[in-house]
Amino acid sequence: METISTMLNSKKENIKAVFIWLFIWQIFSMLVGQEILLVSPISAFRKLIELSVEKEFWISIINSFVRITSGFFIAFILGSICAVFSYFSEKFRIMVEPLVLTVQSVPVASFIILALVWISSENLSTFISMLMVFPIVYRNILTGINSIPKEIVEMTRVFEVKISDRIRYIYLSEMAPYIKSACSVSLGLCWKAGIAAEVIGIPDGSIGEKLYTAKVYLNTPELFAWTIVIVVISICFQKIFLYIINRILERMGIL
Repeated sequence: METISTMLNSKKENIKAVFIWLFIWQIFSMLVGQEILLVSPISAFRKLIELSVEKEFWISIINSFVRITSGFFIAFILGSICAVFSYFSEKFRIMVEPLVLTVQSVPVASFIILALVWISSENLSTFISMLMVFPIVYRNILTGINSIPKEIVEMTRVFEVKISDRIRYIYLSEMAPYIKSACSVSLGLCWKAGIAAEVIGIPDGSIGEKLYTAKVYLNTPELFAWTIVIVVISICFQKIFLYIINRILERMGIL
C-alpha cells in the first residue's frame, strides 16, 4: 500500500510540475506579447487539436516513429553484439573503440550532413538514430558484462552449469541495471537525433518536414504543436519500452 501511495504522490507532484511550467510559459508569452516569437500554450494546444483531425498528421507521426525506432532497435542489437565480442576479444574492443569515441565526439549535425552524401533523406533518420544510440548501448552492456565477478563465471564452468542458465541467472541478472540505464538514456537521444536528421534531410511525410515548413512560414503555433508531439511520443515510447523490459526480466525471474 505504501508503494502505491508513494507512486500516486509522485505522479501528482509530476503533474503539478507540468502545470507550473505551463503557467510560466503562459506568463512569458503574455510578457513578450507577440505569438510569432513565443506562442502561448493555449494557442499551441489549440493548433495541436486542429492538426490531429488531419490524416497527414498521423501519417507523418507513423513514418517518423517507424524510422526512428528502427534505428534504435538496430543500434540496440548491434551494440549488444559488439559488447559481447569486445568482452571476449581484446583486439575487437581495440578496433571498435575509435569508432565509439568518434561518434561520441563529433556533433550530430556533422554526421547528418556527411550521411546525406550517401544516404537518402528517407533513411537518414534511421541511420542517425542508430549511430547516436550505438555507443550508449555498447558501453553500458560492456560495463555490465565486465561487472560480473570472474569467480562466479569460473564457478559456473567448474560445475558445468548450462549455458542457457549462465546467460539467464548470471549474465542477464548482472547486466539488467545497465540494460535499463542504456535504454533510458538512449531512447530520448534517438528521438532528438532522428528529428534533427529529418529537419535537415526533409523527407516527405515526416515530423521533421512539418517542423521545417512551420519554421519557413513562421507558423509558430504549429512549430510548438509539433514540438509537443515529439515530447509526448518520446516520453510514451520510453515509458512503454522500459515497462516491457521490466516485464520480460520479471518473467525470467531476474528482477
